[in-house]
Amino acid sequence: MFFVDTIEVSGLGNRCYLAGGERTAVAVDPPRDIDRVITAAARRGVRISHVVETHIHNDYVTGGLELARVTGAAYLVPAGARVSFERTPVGDGDRTVIDAAAGLTLRAVATPGHTPHHMSYVLEEGGTAVSVFTGGSLLIGTVGRPDLVEPRLTERLARAQHASVHRLATELPDETAVLPTHGFGSFCSSAQAQGQSTTIGKERASNEALTRDVDTFVADLLAGLDDIPAYYTHMGPANAAGPAPIDLTPPAVADADEIAARLAAGEWVVDLRNRVAFAAGHVPGSFNFEAVGQLASYLAWLIPWGKPVTLLAESAEQLADAQRELVRVGMDRPAAAATGEPGGWVRPHEALASFPRAAFADLAGRYPAPDVVLLDVRRTSERSGGFVEGSLHIPVHTLHRRLGEIPAGRVWVHCAGGMRAAIAASLLDAAGRDVVAVDDVFGAAEEAGLPVRTG
Repeated sequence: MFFVDTIEVSGLGNRCYLAGGERTAVAVDPPRDIDRVITAAARRGVRISHVVETHIHNDYVTGGLELARVTGAAYLVPAGARVSFERTPVGDGDRTVIDAAAGLTLRAVATPGHTPHHMSYVLEEGGTAVSVFTGGSLLIGTVGRPDLVEPRLTERLARAQHASVHRLATELPDETAVLPTHGFGSFCSSAQAQGQSTTIGKERASNEALTRDVDTFVADLLAGLDDIPAYYTHMGPANAAGPAPIDLTPPAVADADEIAARLAAGEWVVDLRNRVAFAAGHVPGSFNFEAVGQLASYLAWLIPWGKPVTLLAESAEQLADAQRELVRVGMDRPAAAATGEPGGWVRPHEALASFPRAAFADLAGRYPAPDVVLLDVRRTSERSGGFVEGSLHIPVHTLHRRLGEIPAGRVWVHCAGGMRAAIAASLLDAAGRDVVAVDDVFGAAEEAGLPVRTG
């Protein structure tokens, strides 16, 4: 008998897996906060004998090296990956016994495409394939992006991606479970996962990489590639060098005077509360990145890399969760933090700032007008599916560098659902602009009578 446990890393849209028998197990693509993997193994009563990486990751800092060190496990990394630490290099066709008593073996299959060195791992029970850990190769309904390594390699890797998933579909039985690392919100995926589980047979019937010829597939894949988060530049080198252990102890406590001093010094003060609470009252000059959802992705994307950040949270639990999210993308230690109510984060003579929230229906009666600026902060791929005529488009991840491009007037800012609009509204508010956060789904714009166009 064997088991496969899924460890969700939902904030980054990824998954880690723990698979094994009654005594030993393998961890696949572990996150940097390895305590979750160790807890999963303890719950199963197994020893982690092996840790494997499908590739050198571009979207998060791995916990693989530290997990192997702590558990004494063998650390398997694709042989083609250039790294600066001791590991067990893995090549195509290599087999590793995971649990002899259970007849579990891991077989490496070279699947270049997401990276040149990418490796998938087939879990075999008694010589029969039961699952395949596909990392950033074959995903649920899609494939991993081929453009994260080197622009000149993108088309070549896209063609390799097509060949790799065809190899998996050819070599593995239809009932083999496909277990990818990416695709659940990760920007490493070329599209989002269509469902939560799949098999080789299901993908063979529906995945465009397996139903289209290589030229059509590559052309469509390259045409649909989206923006790359800026912090990805730092993830690959960190993983190749060998990440250091993390420190999740509480940061130094900042009082109102220190918060003001850090803002005056040009540092980032980030309020983790929900966007409704932030809009109602916040420290002037602070930015709003909600602790739920994709906190790490968007904060790491927008903040100048290495700039000190002070976190403001409504509770110690919210702060601890945010710290855990941020270390996964290399934001290791907040400069300081404060918890509680926003009234305690400003000095006695200072007032809290605020701005209004609205729905598209509220905008409909005021737009267009000379003093109304409608700002769309969605990504370019989203805007191509529909936009309000006359709106200004500046994706949220570029906004802090392009504030000077926004015309005079009251700025109504929207995204697809409200979260990114709240980030943008906080940036605009901190810059002294008169702003309204449109906290609404974009589909409501046309329903409200606003002129929506496509193209």
